[in-house]
Amino acid sequence: MKELFLIIGAPGSGKTTDASLIAKDDVNITHYSTGDLLREEVASGSELGKTIDSFISKGNLVPLDVVINTIVTALKNAPTKTIIIDGYPRSVEQMIEFDKVLNGQNEVILKGVIEVRVSEEIAKDRILGRNRGADDNEEVFYNRMKVYIEPLEEILSFYQKKKLHFIIDGERAIEPIVADMRELIKKIQNI
Repeated sequence: MKELFLIIGAPGSGKTTDASLIAKDDVNITHYSTGDLLREEVASGSELGKTIDSFISKGNLVPLDVVINTIVTALKNAPTKTIIIDGYPRSVEQMIEFDKVLNGQNEVILKGVIEVRVSEEIAKDRILGRNRGADDNEEVFYNRMKVYIEPLEEILSFYQKKKLHFIIDGERAIEPIVADMRELIKKIQNI
């Protein structure tokens, strides 16, 4: 059975960088970023990509069925037993639907939801300093923060009740964050 870890955090929390460094250093871990999976579809120029782009460019959530299908395909195609997906879930609706999908199969088990916690100020400084694309400006940042924060309490409560929620301090240098996350994943796998 494949073991899934979800990494959540504010825009600019470093969740994608952290997860990709862990997977890069461990051939037994596959990392997918929902943002990257969706951006790859946009870059392909497909009709689906154009639809996705119309949401991403404004900082809004991509429709649920598109995101779930993207993630399920990635999970099925993952070459390793351990999979990290960052940037998901981003809404209560996504969380509930994904929970249903996971409960309706026996190939993948959710082992942990790791929150990379940073202040809004740090997140903003990081986002506005990276200049990655059209979705990296102040107005879009505040919209993305609002989209992230609105459902957060309910999402965290849901996973806390399942004893799957873990917190990493994301306001440090990247090396200790990645080391702590790597150690946490190993610890959870051995529970």
